Amino acid sequence: MTAGALGEPVAGEEPDAAPLAPRARLLPALGAVYKAQLSRARVARIPLLFVATFQSVGIMVLMRGVVDGGSEARAVVAGSTVLVVAFVALNLLAQYFGQLRAGGGLDHYATLPVPPAAVVLGAAGAYASFTAPGTVVTAVAGSVLFGLPLGHLWILAAVVPLSGAALAGLGAALGLLAPRQELATLLGQLGMSAALLLGVLPADRLPGPIGWARDLLPSTYGVEALARTFDPRPDWAMVCLDLAVCAAVGVVSLAVATWAYRRAAVR
Repeated sequence: MTAGALGEPVAGEEPDAAPLAPRARLLPALGAVYKAQLSRARVARIPLLFVATFQSVGIMVLMRGVVDGGSEARAVVAGSTVLVVAFVALNLLAQYFGQLRAGGGLDHYATLPVPPAAVVLGAAGAYASFTAPGTVVTAVAGSVLFGLPLGHLWILAAVVPLSGAALAGLGAALGLLAPRQELATLLGQLGMSAALLLGVLPADRLPGPIGWARDLLPSTYGVEALARTFDPRPDWAMVCLDLAVCAAVGVVSLAVATWAYRRAAVR
C-alpha cells in the first residue's frame, strides 16, 4: 500500500493545509466580548465612573442656585443623569478605540474569527452597562435636590441602554475614524462637552442654531424622555416617541461604528 493511499504526503508534494476554524456566530461572540470588556472596565473604570457621577451631582448643586423648579429643574436633572452615560460611553470609548487602533490592538481582533459587529457591540454594551449605577445615583440625588417625583425613575431601564447605545456608537466611531490617538481623545472630550452644554441647559434658554445642534445630539432624546417622566402626568406617547428616536439613532451610530471598525482593521 502506498504512502498516498494512507493519506500521508508523497515526496515532492505539499501537504494539504489545515482547514480554518469556522467563524463564530454573532451572539456567542458578542457575549464573549461583552464579558471580557465588562471585566476589564470594572477594574479600570471605577474611579472614572465616580468622577463622572460626582461631576454630574456637582453640576446639579451649582444649577440649584439659579433654577428653582418647573421644566428647567427637570431638564437639569435629566441632562445631568444622561451626562454620566456620555462621559463613559462616548468619551472613554472614543479614547479606548483610539488607543486600540494606535497600539495595534485591532490587529489582534482581526485575527480572531469574531464578527466586527460583535467587537463593536460588545465593547459598546459593556461601557454603556457600566454607567447604570452612576445614573441611578445622579437621578435620585437630583430628584431629591429639586423636589421632583421619584415614582417614574424606572424609565432609566430604557433610557440608559438606549442613550448608551447611541453615545457608545458615536464614541467608537470617533475613536476608530480619528487618524491619531490624541485626536480621538480630543473628539471624545468635545462630544462629552456638547452633551454637557446642550443636555443640561434648558432647551428654551438656547439660541436657535444651538437648539438645532441639540436636536442632532444622540443623547438629547434620552434626556427628553427622562425629563417628561418628572411631570405630574407624563405624556407617555411622547416618552415612547423619544425613546424610539433614541433607539433608531443608536442603530445608525452602531452601524457606522461597525463600518469604521472594518475600515480601520484592514489598514
